[in-house]
Order: sequence, then C-alpha cells, then structure tokens
Amino acid sequence: MGRRNSKWNPCFCISEIAISFFFFVFFLLAVISPRQVVCQDNPTANRLFNQFVFDKLSNLTEVFEADIKRELGFCITDVKRDYNEAFNFSAKPEFLNACAKTTKGDMMQRICTAAEVKIYFNGLFEGGSKRSSNYLKPNKNCNLSSWITGCEPGWACRTAKDQKVELKDDKNVPVRTQVCAPCCEGFFCPRGITCMIPCPLGAFCPLAKLNRTTGLCDPYHYQLPSGQPNHTCGGADIWADITSSGEVFCSAGSFCPSTIQTLPCTRGHYCRAGSTAEQKCFRLATCNPRSANQNITAYGIMLFAGLGFLLIIFYNCSDQVLATRERRQAKSREKAVQSVRDSQTREKWKSAKDIAKKHATELTQSFSRTFSRRKSMKQPDLMRGLSQAKPGSDAALPPMAGGSDTKKGKKKEKNNLTQMLHDIEQNPESAEGFNLEIGDKNIKKNAPKGKALHTQSQMFRYAYGQIEKEKAMQEANKNLTFSGVINMANDIDIRKRPTIEVAFKDLTITLRGKNKHLLRCVTGKLSPGRVSAVMGPSGAGKTTFLTALTGKAPGCTMSGMILINGKVESIESYKKIIGFVPQDDIVHGNLTVEENLWFSARCRLSADLPKPEKVLVVERVIESLGLQHVRDSLVGTVEKRGISGGQRKRVNVGLEMVMEPSLLILDEPTSGLDSSSSQLLLRALRREALEGVNICMVVHQPSYTLFRMFDDLILLAKGGLICYQGSVKKVEEYFSSMGINVPDRVNPPDYYIDILEGIVKPSTSSGVNYKQLPVRWMLHNGYPVPMDMLKNVEGMPASAENSAHGGSVGAADGQSFAGEFWQDVKANVEIKKDHLQNNFTSSGDLSERVVPGVSQQYRYFLGRVGKQRLREARTQGVDYLILLLAGICLGTLAKVSDETFGAIGYTYTVIAVSLLCKITAMRSFSLDKLHYWRETRAGMSSLAYFMAKDTIDHFNTIIKPLVYLSMFYFFNNPRSTVTDNYVVLICLVYCVTGIAYVLAIVFEPGPAQLWSVLLPVVLTLIATRKNDNKFVDSLSDFCYTKWALEAFVVSNAQRYSGVWIITRCGSLMENGYNIKNFPRCLIFLVLTGILSRAVAFFCMVTFQKK
Repeated sequence: MGRRNSKWNPCFCISEIAISFFFFVFFLLAVISPRQVVCQDNPTANRLFNQFVFDKLSNLTEVFEADIKRELGFCITDVKRDYNEAFNFSAKPEFLNACAKTTKGDMMQRICTAAEVKIYFNGLFEGGSKRSSNYLKPNKNCNLSSWITGCEPGWACRTAKDQKVELKDDKNVPVRTQVCAPCCEGFFCPRGITCMIPCPLGAFCPLAKLNRTTGLCDPYHYQLPSGQPNHTCGGADIWADITSSGEVFCSAGSFCPSTIQTLPCTRGHYCRAGSTAEQKCFRLATCNPRSANQNITAYGIMLFAGLGFLLIIFYNCSDQVLATRERRQAKSREKAVQSVRDSQTREKWKSAKDIAKKHATELTQSFSRTFSRRKSMKQPDLMRGLSQAKPGSDAALPPMAGGSDTKKGKKKEKNNLTQMLHDIEQNPESAEGFNLEIGDKNIKKNAPKGKALHTQSQMFRYAYGQIEKEKAMQEANKNLTFSGVINMANDIDIRKRPTIEVAFKDLTITLRGKNKHLLRCVTGKLSPGRVSAVMGPSGAGKTTFLTALTGKAPGCTMSGMILINGKVESIESYKKIIGFVPQDDIVHGNLTVEENLWFSARCRLSADLPKPEKVLVVERVIESLGLQHVRDSLVGTVEKRGISGGQRKRVNVGLEMVMEPSLLILDEPTSGLDSSSSQLLLRALRREALEGVNICMVVHQPSYTLFRMFDDLILLAKGGLICYQGSVKKVEEYFSSMGINVPDRVNPPDYYIDILEGIVKPSTSSGVNYKQLPVRWMLHNGYPVPMDMLKNVEGMPASAENSAHGGSVGAADGQSFAGEFWQDVKANVEIKKDHLQNNFTSSGDLSERVVPGVSQQYRYFLGRVGKQRLREARTQGVDYLILLLAGICLGTLAKVSDETFGAIGYTYTVIAVSLLCKITAMRSFSLDKLHYWRETRAGMSSLAYFMAKDTIDHFNTIIKPLVYLSMFYFFNNPRSTVTDNYVVLICLVYCVTGIAYVLAIVFEPGPAQLWSVLLPVVLTLIATRKNDNKFVDSLSDFCYTKWALEAFVVSNAQRYSGVWIITRCGSLMENGYNIKNFPRCLIFLVLTGILSRAVAFFCMVTFQKK
C-alpha cells in the first residue's frame, strides 16, 4: 500500500505532468505578440491581458486534471492548488513582458512543445537527475550530425516564421534552428533541446555570468562550448530535484517574489529555501537578517522548564495526595471509635444507675415489708433482674458493665441501619443522620443536620459499634445458658453463609507421561465449621492435595471421586465462595494494608451487599488479624521496605477472609511466623469456622498449643498416601493402638512426621514399618488396598520408587532414548492441552452469590491502578526525563533536511520513541503476573483488569508525545506543524504500547526487554529497505515503523510546493510513499494497537494462567 506499481513508467508520468504544467504557458505565449510589447507600458491593458490569460489557464487545468490525478496522484492531492502554487505568475508577470521584449516578439517560436518537454523529462529521470549524466536523447534539432548553438545549455532558438507550431503536439518535434540566443530570465533551456521552459515559483533563474577563474557560467556551473568565441553564457539549464539543481532554487535566507528577483530576508523574518515570501518569526524567536529558519529554542526551553517543574512537583508530591486522603480517613475512623466508646461508657453508666436505683427501691420495699411483718413471696427483684438480663446484652456483664434497660412485654423492634446508611450515602444532603449506641437499640430523634456527619464517618461508627458489641458478647459468652445463646443469635443479624462439605474417595493423581503418583488412594472428608490441618514430610503431596481439592490438576490424570455436599459436582461451580491462600505472599506492595483488603472485598463480596456491611467485614478482618496499627502502611516490595514479613503473611490470608468464603484453603499460612503470630492467625480462622466456614490448611511442624487448636488432622506420607484422617484429639490414641507412643516432652506432630520421614523408627515391639502406616490406616477403615501396597504389610519386597514424591506405576525398563524422548513430547503436549482446557472450560455457578459485573470491577481496578501509578510517579518522572533528553539529542543531531523531507531524522524518532515507550509499557503487566493469576483464579474479571491497565496507560499515550516533541520539534523546527507531529506520535505510542503488552505477557521480563529493543530496529530496516524484492516490499506493508515513518514524511512533504514539486514527487516515488496516505497511516497504527491489545488479552487469559 502506498508503493507504486513496478511496471509503472516514471518517465512517462513525469512527462505527462510536465505537459499539463506547461500547456497554460503555451497558450500564454501564443497570445503574446509585438502588440503586447507596444502596450506594455499601459497598466490597465496589462491587467486585462493577464486576467484573460489566467481565465484560459483555469480552463486548461480542468482539461488535464483527470490525467494528472491518474498518473501522479501519489504526490499531488489538489491539482489546481499545486498548479497555482507552481505557475501562477499573476502577481509578478514582469518577466514575461521582459522576455517578449528581448526576443522581439518571437517568444512563441522559442517555447517548447509537448514533445520537447517529454524529451527533457525522459532524459532527466533516465539519467538519474544528475548533471553529469544530463544528456538528452538525440532529436531532430540536436544529434550527432546537427549540433547548433541552441543545443548548448542556457541557449534556445526559434522556428521559421512561416512554420506553424502546435504546442499540444506531443509526437513531432518542430525544426528550431534559427536566431539562437541566450535563454530569457525566468526560463531554463536544457542541454540537448533548442527551446525554453518557464521556471516555477520559488526558483531564481537569472542570466548566467562567466567566471573568468573557473571558466564556468555561474551560478549554473556549465561550460562554454570550445571553438565558439562568440558564444556567451545563457540562462538556467535545468530544473530538477534540489540535490541536482539546487542553484535554481531560491537560496535559504532569501525570498524570490518572482523567478527573476531575489531579496534578502529582513530582521524578524525567516526564509526557507524555495520561498516566494518571507515569513514572520514568533515573538520570542530569534531571527537575524538572512535567517534561513527561525530559532524557536526559547519555546523549547520554556516548555522544558515548565514540564520539568511539573515533573518535580509530580515527583515529590505524588504521595501527598493519597497520604492526605488516608489521613482524613484515619481521623474519621478515630472519631468513630471515640464516639462508639463514649456511647458505650454512657450506656454502661446509665445501666449502673438504673441498677442502683432499683436496688434502693427494692431495699426500701424490703424494709417496709419487715416492719409491716409481711412475708416476702419472692427473692429480690434485683437478683431476678440480673439473672433474667438478656444474654449478650450489657446487662449480662459483670457489675459496672451494665446492661440495657428492657421492659417486659415489649417486643424488641429491629432497626434497619444498613438501609439508612445506604440512603444517607445516596443523598448526603439529607438532614437525616444517626447516633449509634452499644446495643444498637435506639436512634436519636434529634438527628444532625446536613453534613454534620460524613458518610464515611457514619459507616465507621456502624462498623466499630458492631465490633464492640461482638466483643462484649464474647466476654459474656462463657456464662450463657442455651436459651441465652438463642436470644443472642436472635439479637444479632448474622448473614448465613452457604456451607460446603468436601468428601473425597480413592483420590489418585498421576503425573501424565511420567507414570508417577502424586496422590494415591486418599479418602476422607472436610466438614463445615471445622479447621483441618494437612501435615506430612516434604514430598508428601500436601500442596498437590489442596490443588486437587480446588479442581485444578493440569498435566495430571486424576481418578477417584470428589463430592460437594454429597453430590458429584465440580468445585469450580463454587469458586465465588471458595478462598485459596497461596504459599507465597502475593500482595500488592504499592498499596496499603487496608487498600488491599478493601479492593478484594469490593470485587468478591456480593454485589447487593450494602457498602456499610462491606466496611464492617473489612474492619472485622483487620481487627481479628491484629493489623490495626499498620492498616495505613504500604505493604512494601523488594525495593521499598514496608510492613514486616509476618504482617504481610496475615494480609495474604486476609485477602481471602474479607470475601466471606464458605471453604477456605490455605497453603502453609504459618510458615515464617512466630508462635504468637501463628496463634493470632489461627484464632482468627477459628472465629471464621464458628460461622460455618470449612477451613483446610497445610502446616509445617506446629507447636503443641497450635496443634491442639485444630479440629481435624490429615497426615500424608511420601508418595501421597494417607496415614490418618480424623479428629486431632484421637490421633495419639490411634497411633498408640499400633504401639507408636509419643515420648514425654515431644511434640506429637513433630514425632509423627519424623517417623514418616524415616528419621525416627518405631519400636521393634510395635512391629510396624513406616512404609506400612498408610496400608494400616486403609485396613483400619476398611478401604480397598492395591496389591502392590498390600505386599508391604505381608513383608514382601516393595515396589521401586522413582522419586521422593510419588511412586512408579509400571514404568518401562530399558526403554530407548528415542522412546523416552517421544514419551516426554507426548506428555508436554498433553500438559499444554490440559492448560487450555482448564482456561476455557467453565462450570455453572452454584454459589448463589452475584459479584459485581465487569463494568463495576473495571471501576474498582481503575481506582487501584490509579493509586499504584501515583505511588510510582518517581519512576514515571524518570521516564519523562529520558524522553526529554532523547528529544534534545535527536532534535539537535538528526536534522529534518529538505532533501529527504526529514526521512532520516524521523527514522531515528520512530526507533527512539518505540524503544522507550515499549520498555515503559511492559511494566504494566510483566510485574503483576502473579497477582493477576491469583485474582483471576478467584473469579475476578480479566477484561476489567486489562481495560483498567490500558486506560491508565492512555495518560502516557497522551503525555509522552508532548514531552518528546517539546524538545525535538523546537530544536529541529521542521516544516510540518506541531499538531501533525503530535497526532502521529500519539498513534505511534498507542501502537507500540499494545505491542509491548504482548511481549510482557508472552515472555519473561528479560527476553521481553530484549525483544522490545530488537523489534523496532529490525522493522525499521525492513521498512526503509530499497530494492525490487517483492517479498520484502510486502513484508514492509505490515511493519508499523513503515507507516509511522510515512506519516511523518508525508506530513512534512505537504508543506513543500512550487519549485519543490519535482523533488516531492521524486522523493515520494523513491520511498514508495503516497501523499494521500496520511489518514491511512494513522488508521493502520491505531488498528495495529487495537489488534495487538486483542492478542495480548487472548494470551493473558489463555496461555499464561497457571
């Protein structure tokens, strides 16, 4: 696209355009006669004559417009406009009158016909536009046998007076050999033909003068013919591109109002090469006399200073925006806590006064009964009041803890705080407010007006009021009767979670292609409301067991049965209410603790759950995990220190707790934690289990105190075999029945793991081998035992094990290398197939939880990514600084030259901008792969994640071209406008950003950076390669660098006209560009960016999920 057909004849096309350009000149000269010379001093007559000539000119333009568009459409967009810019002499027609006077009225007989113009342009382009090879083909007037004076450069002859010349004749060359004379000023007479052609506007074609020193005719540098002493220097001899006929172009620093006049540029103005008028400089630009270009470096320096100032502010104050917001939120939270505590104190004091008042009243009544000798019928009402205080209320607390004043027979009214909070948040201007008290029983009638309480503050008061209430109830929990528990359950509005019971029978996982067991014959059950611990030595398949429970076993063959709530259902159908805590702490380091938890809660909790309830969930998790004092601290990364490792581990667990799961699976959550932190974490998990959550976790050598906090134990041996599954309280009893007793002062789990590892051997009196423990457990429960495992019990030789993790199942011995290689290839193909099936296979949702949709999650992701970028503002500032330096260097060194219309300078721009923007854009995805895999596994939207990242990157798409242009354009000052360059750079940055996404997602960071450097260089070499290889030409059409470079060059070439027509057409034809392709180039860049983003998204959701 944009490249000319290889069969197209450039000489023929140039000839056609030349014929069209000069037909109006032919008509002009046809009407010129000696009569004009007589009337040349009459201004009115000349004006009328010129008007008549140019009316005819417009008619001729319409006649040849279709031919010009067909043959030279690649370099001419508007024929009339380009025609007028090159040959509209109406403003300065004096050179025509002067030529007519010089030739004494026979100027018409000296003008070239269409056939002679064709001869000139054919010879010009076949000779490569070089003066040394500028010899036209022999013709009727100039050949080997006839070489008259008019054939020399700068000279022309006339035809015979009685000879009729048809100027439109493009086949026959007239005999033109009489009265040879120098070419007129404003015309050029090529070597090899004996006629004149007018010079275009922007050219300066005076008569040549002989340089006695060099013997050349300056300024055209052609020699006088030898042996002809009467021959003098004539006029101009050639008009071609600027490299071969630069002396014809009006020199830089001067302007040429007509083709026979040149004037120096004055101060405050600048004149580029080929100018017909001087251009006024900008106010702050420096323009000395004879300036070829205006020096607008001052604008670049000002823009650089402004951008630098903004970057400094951005660099140093980016964190302050978020810090101020967090500080205001912390104050609101502290006020809410203080308000709740004050309310609690007031209510307790009120309760104490009520109790004292009742005590005094009852005491008075007792004295009155004694004195009146009345028999007391019942025990004191005070004791009855205390014993009948509502369980869970403040009245049930010890003295001074007080209790709410209740009345008999009065039914408790249940208030809807959640609905009220929602109404207040939706209409903050409302005069309704509330004052939450402990017990949550009354709402003040005199509500604060307007914004006396902020919505956020009200939410925190609600959350902390509920938390304080729960703490009070937990204190009283020990003394509650059964009826008290029922009353407390009715008093608290607890959302019930759906329960998940997981049962597995004969669960076996075999590594595909390797014939090795990772799990074998595992049978058991995980019950709701219980905390199960999975223990075993290294290589026992603990993590594999957890992965199998989540329904993911890529690259493996899984057999057996997994029942969900007693039904054969896919556990993927419940993934919205299943939490999985990975072994590694995959937490966003550039977010605070609260921001990490709040984002997970908003995306994974039910969409119809009001925001105050979500705040309550998050605050409850922060409270239970002991993260209050670090809630506003950044989690931290490797480069930037944050919270401690133990706190980071608790945040990792909290990300799953805030979504209120029904099944929570944790992979070594206590690894790296001290004993107190582990107990704090387990207490929080047990609190979750009280709400019916099924919790299963892998633990490595817990302390005895921690071990006793578990409800159930799953003990695995090497090879993925189960040795025990049941209550923690009965594990010692079970092993004691086989003669394995735990020594004194030895931690039971450590002792059992040492036995399974083979470090400690059971006593000989027990007669049990550690390899027989899985079989003993299966026989103990009546499970079927495979024959090869039964041999261990009978004392027969055990089957060989190929590795510490998994046993062999019939591996072939003595297999050839080729056979093993083929098996490995088949296994890898099967693993890839499983990955694809897992990524595309989706099960129906049975969790009955409706999470926020793509649009709502997009808003959440957008806010999170925006915060992350604000905290990475310093890195962004460094990127902008590098772009500024690149713009200065390329703007100073890679000048946009008139000869190539800036092709070389813009080539370096395409490479530099592509390279710098790709490296920056790759950080969007290459550093967050683990976070994405965890979040998408939890059910978050991949589309929302990708769109949010891309939306935030649009800021760089808009700003980076401006940063680069602020230096490159103002140090280089090309003819194209700032707007054109800015639009091209925006499309280029958008395109390379999409390509960078693909590289970042498909490759690891190291190879991705290498590709980002190599790709723009290679594609630029392909795009600028000039040869006749059709394959390379076709390949270049798919290179974004070719389209970006063409857009830059075309936007610059559009600013060249007049004398630059041949240079423009020749340059565009040589590079294969089309001046009409500017919009097409931009569209191609944008489409490439969109397509690459689609590919990146496809790769992200298909190949990279692990």
